[in-house]
Amino acid sequence: MALSTTSNFAKPDDAFRAVVEAHRGLSDAQSADLDAALVLILANHIGDLEVLREAIELAKRRVIDASQQQAQQQQ
Repeated sequence: MALSTTSNFAKPDDAFRAVVEAHRGLSDAQSADLDAALVLILANHIGDLEVLREAIELAKRRVIDASQQQAQQQQ
């Protein structure tokens, strides 16, 4: 199975909103715990280590790129 990076949701905005709403009312620590639990649950559902590794690399790259863009904008 290859990593799918296109939306598989009929209503992607609703999916995004559901994730955001799940964090409402949680502390920062609880929110981080929710994210970690959600990642592990979905990773288990996928069940493919190579897809997981690819997703981790893509997510890490996006986080690093966003941080670098923020740093450039602050200069």
